Amino acid sequence: MPRRYEQLKTASLDEPKRESTRAPNRITSLRLGLSFILILVLASLTVIQIRPSTSKIIFGGSETLADYDEDIKICASNIPPPARPPAPINPWASLTIDEMVEIQNWLLSTQMNLNLTRGDTARPSDNSIYMIQTYYPPKADVLEYFSSLDPRDAPARFARVTIHHGGAVEPVIRDYLVGPLPVTPATEMTHLANIYHTETLPYNARGYDALDWNLPEIHTKIAAPLMDAYKASGLPNGTIVAGGAGPFGFDGSVQALLVELAKRHARILVASTESLAICRLFDTAESFMDAFHNGTLKRVPPVTKQEEDLSWSTRERIGALRDLDNLPGPRSVSFAGLRFRVDYDLQYVSWMGWGLYLGFDRDMGLNLWDIRFRGERIIYELKPQEALAQYTGNDPYKSSTALLDSYFGMGQSVRDLLPGYDCPDEAIYLPATTFSATGMMSRKRAICIFEQDSGRPISRHLGFEQSEFGAVKGYQLVIRSVATVGNYDYLFEYIFHVDGTIEVRVSASGYLLSGFWDDEQGAYGSKIWNTTLGSLHDHVINFKVLKIYGGIQNSLLKTSLSQEVTTQPWFDDDWGEEVIQQKITREYIDNEDEALLRFPANFQGGYTIVNTNETNKWGIPRGYAIHPGYSPVHNTVVGSKRLLKNANWARYHLAVSRRKDTEPSSSSMWNFNLPGAPPVDFHNFFDGENITQQDLVTWINVGMHHLPASEDVPNTRTNTAASSFFLTPFNYFDYDVSIESANAILLQPPKKPGDPFSYDDYNVRPAHCVPQPPAAFEYYPEQVYDLDGKPAPPSTVEEMRKASELYLRIKFEL
Repeated sequence: MPRRYEQLKTASLDEPKRESTRAPNRITSLRLGLSFILILVLASLTVIQIRPSTSKIIFGGSETLADYDEDIKICASNIPPPARPPAPINPWASLTIDEMVEIQNWLLSTQMNLNLTRGDTARPSDNSIYMIQTYYPPKADVLEYFSSLDPRDAPARFARVTIHHGGAVEPVIRDYLVGPLPVTPATEMTHLANIYHTETLPYNARGYDALDWNLPEIHTKIAAPLMDAYKASGLPNGTIVAGGAGPFGFDGSVQALLVELAKRHARILVASTESLAICRLFDTAESFMDAFHNGTLKRVPPVTKQEEDLSWSTRERIGALRDLDNLPGPRSVSFAGLRFRVDYDLQYVSWMGWGLYLGFDRDMGLNLWDIRFRGERIIYELKPQEALAQYTGNDPYKSSTALLDSYFGMGQSVRDLLPGYDCPDEAIYLPATTFSATGMMSRKRAICIFEQDSGRPISRHLGFEQSEFGAVKGYQLVIRSVATVGNYDYLFEYIFHVDGTIEVRVSASGYLLSGFWDDEQGAYGSKIWNTTLGSLHDHVINFKVLKIYGGIQNSLLKTSLSQEVTTQPWFDDDWGEEVIQQKITREYIDNEDEALLRFPANFQGGYTIVNTNETNKWGIPRGYAIHPGYSPVHNTVVGSKRLLKNANWARYHLAVSRRKDTEPSSSSMWNFNLPGAPPVDFHNFFDGENITQQDLVTWINVGMHHLPASEDVPNTRTNTAASSFFLTPFNYFDYDVSIESANAILLQPPKKPGDPFSYDDYNVRPAHCVPQPPAAFEYYPEQVYDLDGKPAPPSTVEEMRKASELYLRIKFEL
């Protein structure tokens, strides 16, 4: 019979230690030392061969006697088995580096006569390519191909290309469709305009790259005139940095960057410690210097020695070591091998009846397509659209900041995940590639996929009748990506459950966009250090969910819970005939204009996308409910000119509109700098159309009202800075399908009092093997390619910083 683990018996804490009657001599000590070394060597060989009789293991000072079975084996390697996608192409696949280079060279060719300058040498007054990325095919074309699987029906591949026409008589931005791909004589370039609500994209709303923030003019026109003030500060060269507020304009007629000058520490992004001026706006460097020389400049009090120590804002470990924290924590191991499948070429993933394709783009990063469960398409498209961060404050910088992060590129801001920290040790990673004006970037670990035990059953019950006592394990599949946009890190997670539920969660971390603290700032944030303000702000992130259930036809069902007072004759006189209770009201919303929605007070009700032509076994329309998760919020501030029309989606918890190919997104990267005349005005989607049994799109928001506290230093925590929503079956199935899982247990009551319960575990029992050792931690910068598609020389730390932080931290070196 195999022997089991046993805890070594140790002396009681109350038992006095026995003193040795004699001290060991040097020979005895040497023998003991050699014996100990021999034991360690034998123990090491034992672990390698896995054929011990007894192995002593020491953990944190306590000893455990471990006996292994004779036939114990090393666990299978953590390589996912191959997936079986429903179609042999991914219609939403990102462009490869070779495809991007091919498109660029075709556009630069003399036959196109576009007078383009390569982006790595272009100036704002040139015509240059700003962006190249996949343009997702029309839904109808994809569905036709998925229906036939005939290669001749495969949707044509197109790219979206953005060109800055800075050399035109009237500079303008234009988006183009380039295709079909690969480039052949049949490839064309057509103006992509039908997805926008404005005829032109003003040049003053154009996109920026790291080169823009390092143009000579930045230094000659802003930094150089401040030389006297810089010298008077006594600070080392490169200590003063400039941070810009956005948006840069209202309707594209002008472009202006409000710049805040501050002393910053080299190791932190935006934690201000000393500003050159408080709550005052200077139109030019000259006006600032006039105030500096004539004494009217309000100066910051002298910095104390304590304030010069900025170690509080770094991520270096501080404080006493917690009990047992010197030991590594528990980690997840799939002892029987990974239970999800991956097709690396097609970026297709399947798990427990789920299957989906992955996409990735420059604007918002990771997105999911053709999500099926148990063979049925649940969702056609699940894609983030925009991320809003709106600030407040008693200074020009914070009160002017309203960011829309698709402008900066959520996908372009994704970097490699930290193995073992951002994702578990046995996670599988997928790459992503994006184009920028100066080169292309490839990340090997842009996306991670892993299965996890939620640590709680998805359902359970204790009972004593036949077959009513048991539990189903709550396993989940997680697909995760992290974008670091300047100061903030956004964790995007898509979590799939065994009952057919999808959870979409966004968490935030990183550094606060902070400011200088004085007493007048109290209503706009919290003091988080001696001279530092943590600014109050809202985060709202919008998602597009296309086709939350079956077929093309869907309807929007509103369910309300209310209180009623009624009479019932079956109560006696003690209670009276009056009853106060809840009731359900169900109604269909049939007009787009009534589908700009907020969750009811106390969450007394909700919304479900159903197909009224299909019912479950009990005659109820099948559907999926939109269930609020953590912190469902919408934007607090409405009416600000900085968000006048360009983020109307953020005013609601959710909205439902009819799907149109001309309305692919709730926002655009150009919206950021055009709040008064946005190319995409979300309210224009809602023009009174009928939404009964139509092809519907649901736009859902997550976010938080972030009132910073001292615990946001050095970084915001992902456990509280999180928001989510659930898409969950609602009368979609005839029963809870998680009961199909074999990772479950069913108990039967004992026939004889005092006997144990009998049980059925469906022959799925814990695997018994020695896990593979986790890979040693390593982390490299992303691979950068030049515009010819060749690996570029490795970037310096300063170059990586400039590309990441853009105008939030422009370093002035005089």
